[in-house]
Amino acid sequence: MRIALVFIIAALIVFLGMTPARAHHGFDATFDSSKRLVVKGVITKVELMNPHSWFWVDVKNPDGTVVNWGFEGGSPNSLIRHGVTKNTLPVGTEIIVNGYQARSGENKGVAATMTFPDGRKLFLGGSAPGAEPDSPEPPKPTAPRKSSNLLARPIYC
Repeated sequence: MRIALVFIIAALIVFLGMTPARAHHGFDATFDSSKRLVVKGVITKVELMNPHSWFWVDVKNPDGTVVNWGFEGGSPNSLIRHGVTKNTLPVGTEIIVNGYQARSGENKGVAATMTFPDGRKLFLGGSAPGAEPDSPEPPKPTAPRKSSNLLARPIYC
């Protein structure tokens, strides 16, 4: 009986002393650095929430169809430090998003910067290269890849 009690107490001490493992997926796990996106559209939704904020943009394709793209940004705290709030990006604002597409090929990506038509730039402080003001600007994409899958190639404005 005493051995069982000692075993239970030891197991409880080990169990209570454990710290939870933090699982955070980095940029390369979710986004493809070879799939640069530069899209121009109108903001339809802003979600400032932890751990990552999301911005939804209606993008008009060359054929006239409109596709809603979701872009991940940094945490609300990081965005606020960079001057990004719901007031700086109200619904209906035209914006140019620079970022990278999701590996899944969905209409989702991670935004490094958003630029207003007048040239003002917002840094979205996330995992994307170029998302911080002091980071080097990633190279601009050269030309769209030849592909029959519209979702697999960057959209240029």
